[in-house]
Amino acid sequence: MDKSKRTFLKSKRSFRKRLPPIQSGDRIDYKNMSLISRFISEQGKILSRRVNRLTLKQQRLITIAIKQARILSLLPFLNNEKHFERTESTTRTPSLRARKR
Repeated sequence: MDKSKRTFLKSKRSFRKRLPPIQSGDRIDYKNMSLISRFISEQGKILSRRVNRLTLKQQRLITIAIKQARILSLLPFLNNEKHFERTESTTRTPSLRARKR
């Protein structure tokens, strides 16, 4: 195929309208934990607007609600579910300190 013909070919994707993540009846509030928890990543970070498929106003309200819930300790600031254990390679030994001096 020529390059000129290749540029006009489009991939055929099925475009279906996705349902908005927040329905009109949902109230964006710091007390609505089931709604807020959908917009937080596994690390406890607030997901972006592009990932959430929210409008700008909805994203602002979600962000404010998440921050209020964190301040009132309804949500953690960091998600510490993974407890890191020190292995032998990361522990310090007295022999290493003696060599560096």
